[in-house]
Amino acid sequence: MTDSGKTFDLASQGSLATRREQMFPALSPTQLARLQRYGQRRAIRAGEILAEPGDRGLPMWVVLSGCIEVIQVGMTGETTVVTHTAGGFSGEMSTLRGISTMVRMRVGADGEALQIDENCLRTIVQTDPELGELFLRAFILRRVGLIESHVGDVILLGSSHSADTLRLQQFLTRNTYPFLYLDVHDDATARELQERLKLKAGDLPVVLCRGVVALKNPSTEEVAACLGMNQSIDDRRVRDLIVVGAGPAGLAAAVYGASEGLDVLVLETGTPGGQAGSSSKIENYLGFPTGISGLALAGRALVQAQKFGAEIRTASPAVRLHCGDRPYAIELTAGGSVKGRCIVLASGVEYRQLNLENAARFLGAGIYYGATATEARRCHGDEVVVVGGGNSAGQAAVFLAGTSRVVHMLIRSQGLADTMSSYLIRRIQETPNIELHVNTQITSFEGTDELERVTWRTSSSGAAQTFPIRHVFLMTGAVPSTHWLSGCIALNEKSFILTGPDLPTQSIDPGLWGADRRPEFFETSRPGVFAVGDVRCGSVKRVAAAVGEGSACIQQVHLVLGMEAKQSIAG
Repeated sequence: MTDSGKTFDLASQGSLATRREQMFPALSPTQLARLQRYGQRRAIRAGEILAEPGDRGLPMWVVLSGCIEVIQVGMTGETTVVTHTAGGFSGEMSTLRGISTMVRMRVGADGEALQIDENCLRTIVQTDPELGELFLRAFILRRVGLIESHVGDVILLGSSHSADTLRLQQFLTRNTYPFLYLDVHDDATARELQERLKLKAGDLPVVLCRGVVALKNPSTEEVAACLGMNQSIDDRRVRDLIVVGAGPAGLAAAVYGASEGLDVLVLETGTPGGQAGSSSKIENYLGFPTGISGLALAGRALVQAQKFGAEIRTASPAVRLHCGDRPYAIELTAGGSVKGRCIVLASGVEYRQLNLENAARFLGAGIYYGATATEARRCHGDEVVVVGGGNSAGQAAVFLAGTSRVVHMLIRSQGLADTMSSYLIRRIQETPNIELHVNTQITSFEGTDELERVTWRTSSSGAAQTFPIRHVFLMTGAVPSTHWLSGCIALNEKSFILTGPDLPTQSIDPGLWGADRRPEFFETSRPGVFAVGDVRCGSVKRVAAAVGEGSACIQQVHLVLGMEAKQSIAG
């Protein structure tokens, strides 16, 4: 919540206390001179409003004289975030993406400013290494500051016992959108707000969008629309490439495709990062010796893709691939469709649910498929169970051990050596509050509105044991997200996508391919449709492997587009 007329220092928030000069650098006379050809000089007058929350496609303002105030508008008034004076510039990540802004911008004193539109800003970022790095770093740090400040016009009112509250927390967090979370069980302000808005318990969770619109238990698509999280995209345009999925493989394809001049659109069902985005720390990814969280890795990749001009549409599930005609069309949940000359399928996998009674019932209310800070806050100081013996399970166990009383790690096999990296095994062995249970499986979940008890059985003893444990993290293998492709693309018996040399002869229609062409390594049974990452049959289930596939695939996309261009000219 904010107080009318309040001012706070964005650069003093959390991890940003020492990075003020990077968040709000003053451009030198030489840098200002370089920018002149990209913008228009115009007079600004005190009191003039340059932007309101929700406005999209805004320019970046570079102050030449006078000043511009950046203001967060909350339910109880204004909070001044920063005042840009001569040499300063406006903007954060929404400016680069052309999506809705979160702030009000008002001229504080008469002067002059340089107005640089979105296209020119992207040109600067792509062609001027010095200014591009300076702007990108400032934009990223400003977004981080807004997130850490918990000041703004988006409030999530919910309950730590609610699965839908967790769903919306994950969506906003993994889309790096600043919001304030208020729990009706623990926060007096939350209860006052609930009474003021006459909200019933059944209405929760509620997203207060821009301090005006109250969305009752909304879908992620509704939240994205209300907050203007997506660019205004012309769906009639035929893209060179549509990437389905914004996990490591999909984002790599977007970065390399856009950087090499392709018109790229990325469709993401919910949140960027895929399964990797839910990892608390990835320590064996090349170039990050101290590790990096999945959320941070996905965030950086997303910025890279946008830097090169890829369009990103979040909370935009694909429901059907129309593969009978070229260009291909992808039907969307919200209605309508988008068309592309080539398609990269990077829709990834989903953790396999346990085939036990109540497993689906307690999803998000005691049973989780990701271990991030959001979930960890729910089980702080409690006992938890992690099921699985892969690297993701090991990372989750180590992460949760930092805040949980005891972490019970359950695996069906006799040990971890065959399924987990040795550095994680050693860390688990050296963490005193992680207890490894081998040859052990969960047999039942019990509870009323949320999980209250877990029963597991160890094969060596044969006896079932029940424990009052309220939090279970399931990382027990995965199933591919290919249900929407059935009947269009050749799949194997486990529904993974077959590509290149793995495609049986009977799956290759001579009428589509001709006599002289065989599918490329990442190409599916349909020409120009590729599959990369975890969703592809035979892929190595590692983040680095997914990134490699996404980037390497683009060479084959160029090859196919080139062949089709030649055929079009010849025809």
